[in-house]
Amino acid sequence: MYKQEEITPYQDGQEKGRQVEQMFDHIAPTYDVLNHRLSWDIDKGWRRKAIKQLQPFKPQRVVDIATGTGDFAIMAARMLQPKELIGVDISEGMMQVAREKVEAEGLTETISFKKDDCLALSYPDEVFDAATVAFGIRNFQDLEKGLQEIARVLKKDGHLSIVELTQPARFPMKQLFWLYSHTLLPLYGKLLSKDNHAYKYLVATMEVFPQGEEMVKILQKTGFSEARFKRLTFGICTMYLAKK
Repeated sequence: MYKQEEITPYQDGQEKGRQVEQMFDHIAPTYDVLNHRLSWDIDKGWRRKAIKQLQPFKPQRVVDIATGTGDFAIMAARMLQPKELIGVDISEGMMQVAREKVEAEGLTETISFKKDDCLALSYPDEVFDAATVAFGIRNFQDLEKGLQEIARVLKKDGHLSIVELTQPARFPMKQLFWLYSHTLLPLYGKLLSKDNHAYKYLVATMEVFPQGEEMVKILQKTGFSEARFKRLTFGICTMYLAKK
């Protein structure tokens, strides 16, 4: 078990997956505002880079795991021009926001959403050309099982693109980011989302989530090859690309 798998948003005795679902249902209405403000909109550039690394492969059927409010799915549909993009998530609250945005963008013929568990995806083997996970993989109740499921639904030679928040390792960014993430981020998150636990949980999982070389080894262990990573914005974010 990896350390982030032991961390839960609430101490109510329920399994992590159920608690994460409740948390995101609760913060869904304010999630986009907080996400962009707390990252000063840098997150949009991170998403763009993660999608761009899939462009050479021209995937026609894409699954966006932990799709949330659909920002990554919408950007991927615009940049990759796939025939079909399916966003899956355990939070109906988040996906309701996503559906409204997709309709407003005129992308309902390309993008659809489905409530699904990343540990037991309701799709047959080898049906997607590419899979993406943006800022959601550290919430997996079982990281290895989730990655194995993604590998299962990917076609042979299909690609996985991941972008995730990580802990900077070098001075002074490590110290500055620690101060920011332990003071302003949870306080601002509490004020806007009215959830005292959500942003403390998100910071705690980010700090212990496997990153860099360690994450590459996990990808190799769970059905992927040619795994590589790139740190972005002084290590605040890390991007991964791997092939089934």
